[in-house]
Amino acid sequence: MFLAWNEAQALEIIRRHDGREGPLLPILHDMQAMFGCVPVEAVSFIASAMNLTRAEVHGVASFYHDFREQPAGRHMLKLCRAEACQSMGGEAVAAKVLKQFGVGWGGTTADGSLTVEATYCLGLCACAPSAMLDGEPMARLDQASVDAIAQEVGR
Repeated sequence: MFLAWNEAQALEIIRRHDGREGPLLPILHDMQAMFGCVPVEAVSFIASAMNLTRAEVHGVASFYHDFREQPAGRHMLKLCRAEACQSMGGEAVAAKVLKQFGVGWGGTTADGSLTVEATYCLGLCACAPSAMLDGEPMARLDQASVDAIAQEVGR
């Protein structure tokens, strides 16, 4: 479970990285680990604490796809959308996943059980189409794989 936004906790994260060269990315990672995301309030707070502009902090946080403004679901499914996976039926599998869970790309199910994100190459091209569920690779996805994902996330 993640904590709600808390300036004292955020300040402690920033202080842990004080004096470190290039602390912004580690701070953003720690914020997301603590709060489940990088809340909108964190951008101004980090900028002020680090003597940066809000645009600088927002630019870094929005550049990297793994940083989110809202917490993800209890499970994270990353579906590969790169060319090798597309050529092996990845788009059809992705369409089945999105329909079965009733979400769009980057969406989280209403019950908070699953977030589905696009990724572009997991390095499993020989086993396409591929995905990653909670950091564990999945290869040669098909309808049975989609059913297994549903069972794993409790839906």
